[in-house]
Amino acid sequence: MRMYDLIQKKRNKEELSNEEIEYMINHYVSGEIPDYQMSAMLMAIFFNGMNDREISTMTNAMAKSGDMVDLSSIEGIKVDKHSTGGVGDKTTLIIAPIVAYYGVKVAKMSGRGLGHTGGTVDKMEAIPGLRTNFSQEEFFDIVNKTGISVIGQSGNLAPADKKLYALRDVTATVESIPLIASSIMSKKLAAGSDCILLDVKTGNGAFMKNLDDSISLAQKMVTIGENCGRKMVALITDMDIPLGNNIGNSLEIVEVIDTLNGKGPKDLTDLCIKLAGNMLYLANKGTIEECENMAKQAIENGYAIKKLIEMVEAQGGDIQYIKNPNKFTKSKYSLDIVLEEDVQGYINYMDTEGLGIASTMLGAGRETKEDSIDFSAGIVLNKKVGDKVKKGDILCTLYTNDYNRIENARNKVKNSIIVRENKPKEIPLVFARVEKDKLQKF
Repeated sequence: MRMYDLIQKKRNKEELSNEEIEYMINHYVSGEIPDYQMSAMLMAIFFNGMNDREISTMTNAMAKSGDMVDLSSIEGIKVDKHSTGGVGDKTTLIIAPIVAYYGVKVAKMSGRGLGHTGGTVDKMEAIPGLRTNFSQEEFFDIVNKTGISVIGQSGNLAPADKKLYALRDVTATVESIPLIASSIMSKKLAAGSDCILLDVKTGNGAFMKNLDDSISLAQKMVTIGENCGRKMVALITDMDIPLGNNIGNSLEIVEVIDTLNGKGPKDLTDLCIKLAGNMLYLANKGTIEECENMAKQAIENGYAIKKLIEMVEAQGGDIQYIKNPNKFTKSKYSLDIVLEEDVQGYINYMDTEGLGIASTMLGAGRETKEDSIDFSAGIVLNKKVGDKVKKGDILCTLYTNDYNRIENARNKVKNSIIVRENKPKEIPLVFARVEKDKLQKF
């Protein structure tokens, strides 16, 4: 078998066999297939696509290229959740304690942020003392005791994806649905959970900018998971507006705590109830409606916040910060962004990606993997799309410990918020729901 022949087949819009795909992945990881040949294959896939069988085979080969986590020593059904990334997306730390309260195990490996999207692990490390790096035995032990643990990605998980993503990043082949789907799902399959909920973001602050592409990606990932023996559901959710009011690591942890105490922003609370409800549904806890009601009750009766405290304590974090979020360090500098124009109307548009970039400019995120994070930096939104505003209103507040960062971030934020006379049309939080052979649009 020669890589040259496989490139030629895909260039000519022919299907690759399972054996050919497995050969390609295995020999690329081992170094026998050079980058220049794999680059040609990625471009051929970018233009000519892959069918569901090809994508599932490639994903499985990528997952099996490294460690496959065996969660069988954790009792009960294990449910994972993956978000395709957004601004202000702190849902994992809200929904995981909710479902864990009902006996559904969450053994989750999460990533760090890069660019305008935040990472769950970075947010967690804003809690003093909290560890996100454990041995597999420690990780399993925490999940068996508390029902929940969220740690950083460790070990040799899907090395084929690491190599392929680095190559896609420099060959203009990132925006390919087969390649995105196999990248995400290879890591999810390797992580070992029985059921997977996908939160596929769509809008200007997401990687997928339009609804049709987001639905197509969700359908591909659900098909891959089902073909590989996982129970799957995907929700297509809005990222034209930042989720919640807080952007930035400790700021978002405070909002997590507020939400689990029943005092969170409505959009964040409502979305988390839907996400948690679908995770409970995947774990056979009832109908969607019953499971969403269970999620509401876990917040209302105070058990979800107790479960978060259990997890933080088990991972070495100082639980006093969860009990009293005022303990989090405040930034040295802050700046209110005030509506200066003599207008009265409504916020019609927020460049969500722009706000995420501004938060990174303030120190809340990384522009390169080597950058350090200012955990207290970020943005708190006082107004969002649809809110009525007038001259002198505070639109948001910027926080940083480096005064030199403020001016550029200020300009970015001001250019990211548009006010017009007419009230904009309300956008739903959830656009669609995808199951195996089933699509619901809302």
